[in-house]
Amino acid sequence: MTTQLPTSAPYQRTPVPERFARSEWFRHARLGMFIHWGVYSTLGRGEWVRSHEEMSAEDYAPWTHAFNPQSVDFDAWAALAQEAGMEYAVLTAKHHDGYCLFDSQHSTFTSAAMTPKRDFVAEFLEAFRKRGIRVGLYFTLIDWSHPDYPHYGDSFHPERNNPAFAGRTHDFDRYLDLMHAQVEELCTRYGKLDILWFDFSYDDLNGEAWRASELMSMVRRHQPDVIVDNRLEVSASGFGSIVTDTPSSYCGDFVSPEQIVPPEGILAEDGSPVPWESCVTLNNHWAWHHSDREYKSGQTLVRKLVEVVSKGGNLLLNVGPDADGVIPAESAEVLRYLGRWLSANVASIKGAEGSALPKPEWGRWTQRGRHLYAHVLEQPVGPLPLPGVRAEDIESVRLLANGQDLHLASSWVIEAYPDLTFVAFGPEGGDDSFTYALPDADDTVVEITLRS
Repeated sequence: MTTQLPTSAPYQRTPVPERFARSEWFRHARLGMFIHWGVYSTLGRGEWVRSHEEMSAEDYAPWTHAFNPQSVDFDAWAALAQEAGMEYAVLTAKHHDGYCLFDSQHSTFTSAAMTPKRDFVAEFLEAFRKRGIRVGLYFTLIDWSHPDYPHYGDSFHPERNNPAFAGRTHDFDRYLDLMHAQVEELCTRYGKLDILWFDFSYDDLNGEAWRASELMSMVRRHQPDVIVDNRLEVSASGFGSIVTDTPSSYCGDFVSPEQIVPPEGILAEDGSPVPWESCVTLNNHWAWHHSDREYKSGQTLVRKLVEVVSKGGNLLLNVGPDADGVIPAESAEVLRYLGRWLSANVASIKGAEGSALPKPEWGRWTQRGRHLYAHVLEQPVGPLPLPGVRAEDIESVRLLANGQDLHLASSWVIEAYPDLTFVAFGPEGGDDSFTYALPDADDTVVEITLRS
């Protein structure tokens, strides 16, 4: 257990409430891998291709038979996640097209029953567990392949504008029976799961429309320690009852904002922190898209990870392997870049959280017990000011990446600021008014050890 400062200390954030104890490992890990992969990868136009192009089941069928990856190497996926410093991974066991990457007794629309004749979920879990990476499964609440899922007039169904489906009735409870049964298969046939990632509620389909209390009761019976996101009751942009003082039984263990880092993190109505995780793509699509070259830079990933942790959250970075299961080289490159930075600065991220100190102009703060981390993103002129940090509280200062000791500045240039503490990057005994290039242009981390 990490040593914590008293909550009255001026640097310590309000702790996460005890009701979120189940997510303690998750909040320590801070970084995970999301994997979107399935039949849609054969088309190379994103996982929503059926909906966006209003593609009929008949037009989609040839692609479901063509999906037959021969080069997929789950150990290579796991090795990349490990190299990037990721401690958990979540695979799309079933996406909105209804195709399952696992062997289901309740459907033949699966990788085990169709062309591949393989249970990809089982292979994924084995490879990642072997490397000590915690495992999660994404499971959609939506199924465009099922005859009893609403078609005509639905907000997203591929047949929503097809007049041939107008007036058709659907036995939604029969669909829910299947959905619950498949979730139970995942919870009972694949060993201990660390995360169950549901997606997603919309319009009138939320909460008890999914028989959510019944569903979560079953999940907890089989997987009491699994942590669950909040999307049984909200969309990607919502919070739900998890932030209230009367949370539902299916509110989840963390909030799941998508393609955004919340401006202030996420807090409950009483101001206490709520666990959360930003899920973010490396380019602009979740699943493989042949023409999307807008990859985020390694520096962007470093700085977004730091921002997320400074606000008390996790970062779930997505990869979209191609139809053969090969992760794009650009994705692998930026994840390795992130991993190199993280390996040198891991103490400022894993097990760390935000600080009670306000955001400084030059970067961000994270904190782990009595270790305060200054993430310096902008080159200072002269010594680095530490607003809010009292010199008498400091035991030592060093560069985290290489352990080089630093010292508090005492130059004539800071005489006008008697209430501010400054750190010098130059040698002790030198002129503390000098400006020195930051050792790491992406993020130079200064570890400030506070007195007990």
